[in-house]
Amino acid sequence: MKNRLRLALTTMTTISLLLTACGDVPTDATEATEFFNDNSEEGAATEESSEDAASKEQSTIVVENLFEPMLEAEEAADASKGITDSSTASTENSDSSQSSDASADKSQDSGSDASSSDTSDNKDSSKSKDQKDKKKKDSDSKDKEDDDEDEEEDDEIKIVFFGDSQTAGGRKDGTDIATYVANRVPNSVVYNLGIGGTTGSVEATTSEVDPSELHSSSFLGMAYCLAGKSDREATLSAVAPEVLQTMNQIDPEEVDYYFIGYGTNDFINNVPLDTSTYDTDGEQAHVFFNAMCKGIDILEEISPNAQFIIVTPFYGIYVAEDGSYIGDSYIVSNGTGTLADYARKAINVSEEKGTYYFDGMFISKCDLYLDTADAYLSDHLHLNVTGRQIMGRLLAHYVNYLEKNEPYAYLDSDFIKIAEFDPDEDYRMDENLMKNNYPESWEKYIKGEFPLAQPSEEAVEQYKNKQKESKKNKESDDDDD
Repeated sequence: MKNRLRLALTTMTTISLLLTACGDVPTDATEATEFFNDNSEEGAATEESSEDAASKEQSTIVVENLFEPMLEAEEAADASKGITDSSTASTENSDSSQSSDASADKSQDSGSDASSSDTSDNKDSSKSKDQKDKKKKDSDSKDKEDDDEDEEEDDEIKIVFFGDSQTAGGRKDGTDIATYVANRVPNSVVYNLGIGGTTGSVEATTSEVDPSELHSSSFLGMAYCLAGKSDREATLSAVAPEVLQTMNQIDPEEVDYYFIGYGTNDFINNVPLDTSTYDTDGEQAHVFFNAMCKGIDILEEISPNAQFIIVTPFYGIYVAEDGSYIGDSYIVSNGTGTLADYARKAINVSEEKGTYYFDGMFISKCDLYLDTADAYLSDHLHLNVTGRQIMGRLLAHYVNYLEKNEPYAYLDSDFIKIAEFDPDEDYRMDENLMKNNYPESWEKYIKGEFPLAQPSEEAVEQYKNKQKESKKNKESDDDDD
């Protein structure tokens, strides 16, 4: 009887541990403590603690032979095309319009010449001079327009996306995260280099890691390709020809931002999280943390003015072949760690390299979790269209903040609940909250310094009245003195 009781208690305790690990958000796992504000110019905020974020212990379930759902398998063979912004189309329309105007002018001039054939030579001479002056003026105007277009192109914000199927997803129909970011960042052009099924580290099946011999579509391999250290034609022409075409359009020196999102396939392929600094370069290339850091080093060399945003893996759920629930990103382990551990390790990469990072795992930016997963995810792991729209809006804040289009308060405070999400809505922060909690943002916001975040008329009126009152009180104090 005692043995039966002991067995029952043990079983109940085990079930309780599993449910607790799955049902509770591990709030101590990591917090996006990003210490930067509206005066930040460069570098990213990283956590003050040097603790290895992936070393947290928690109850886990080890699952062998993990695999990525093949929902977007065609995306791996398909490649990205550079998503050009509307300025390209407007340039073409402008050239077409100018051509039409020139034709109209020519037709009008021809008609005028015909009707003037019966007039005096003086009139012909005068009209000819007027026409020459008009053509010169039109030519000068077109030259000025061309100069303006060249200047506008120089001012374009160039954004490159590296990643796996979460980045590549939706590219065919323009519903990828990169496009949604471009739609929210003025005068931007994005290049989506995402390839489904890829890892941050060099594939375990690839023993040759010398850049000149390496043919890898991993992040490290792609960084070598963009830098010209690996043969991009040999690497991408067969597996991702359109990604190759997109990469060929990129001038690394002109890149302003890199978004880098890997870790899910590293987890699925049981890639080691990190290794010793004493290991060889070849060994480190096959490790998630080290390969990610090395790839960023390469991109920093070729894009010295670029800012980097590391995107962690997104929260997901794992089910058996019969559809039964196994666990989520916090408790399902590959034997090395959980997907949450890989997300923490991605944050460690950001800390090590001094970059920004976006948390897609720990519910600091949106409510993607067990009870909302079906609304965000198409197959328990991949973001659906709505999920990508949400991530696009949140990621756009990084660029808009750094470009001074928005205050830091927008980046820091926008938290999206999918049940309330409107894809056509622009984020507007409560002005009282900004005034009370983000004084630096408020001072610039109320003066209208942010193009995408303009104050309300009521707030401006109150601010002006307060300024007038302060000035009046100061004058009164001066008179008393």
